[in-house]
Amino acid sequence: MTDTTPAPLTARNFPTAEEEARLTDPSRYAGPESSYRLAFADNDFLLRDELRPVRMQLELLKPELIQSELGIQSTIVIFGSARVLPLDVARSELQAAAPAERARAEMALAMSRYYEEARLFSRLVAEHSRHLKTPIYVVTGGGPGIMEAGNRGSFEVGGRSIGLNIVLPHEQAPNPYITPELCFQFHYFALRKMHFLMRSIALVCFPGGFGTLDELFETMTLVQTGKSRKRPILLFGRAFWEKLINFQHLVDTGMISPGDLALFHFVETAQEAWDVLAEAYGSELQPAA
Repeated sequence: MTDTTPAPLTARNFPTAEEEARLTDPSRYAGPESSYRLAFADNDFLLRDELRPVRMQLELLKPELIQSELGIQSTIVIFGSARVLPLDVARSELQAAAPAERARAEMALAMSRYYEEARLFSRLVAEHSRHLKTPIYVVTGGGPGIMEAGNRGSFEVGGRSIGLNIVLPHEQAPNPYITPELCFQFHYFALRKMHFLMRSIALVCFPGGFGTLDELFETMTLVQTGKSRKRPILLFGRAFWEKLINFQHLVDTGMISPGDLALFHFVETAQEAWDVLAEAYGSELQPAA
């Protein structure tokens, strides 16, 4: 007997893609060698080389849609090395180090202060922005080291934070402090870097290697060339950065303009970093009345 009961006014006119993808087909065309599967439910098809543009679009859309649905508008990006250890771990490794490894372990202990400063800075962001009209979320690359410290600080004070992890030949599992619904995985470096900047109001860069330098200089290039909004760029540890990069040499040789040195600020502590941001944004970082 045909059901003639009218559908609710706001009912869907067509089944959802999810509903249709769940339908099973008992026919002989449902086997693994068949092309009968729906295109959007066919992993083998989606992973073909020719579908790279589609996969890139999906990697752009998924984090964008989820963050929009959760009302995330403003972020502070923390970049830095995956190799920096927490202070307690670095101390333990130094105590256990053989004589031949002692110099390396001593350096790891010295660098561990940056882990603790990243952790404290993230706590400050979560605590100060908790009552803002538009809360600010810390976003990191989602891995260990400085990235872990950034997510950890927010987690420890009940804040939420974002992790943009990436598939690498050697496994890089997400650190355990990322808010689960805000933990994303990327295949394409370019789209991951785009998501770092899409909502960011500031970049806080700790010591790091090739990946950190890539992320830092892409951001500075986008700001320098006017392709991206100006935002505070904070470099933690003047001694590290000035030994690594002779910024004044770039000016002296005409490779950059003297004014380009104003694109970034050196800071040494978490509190100093927050103070720079508070000065840059003024009343916008004051709690809503």
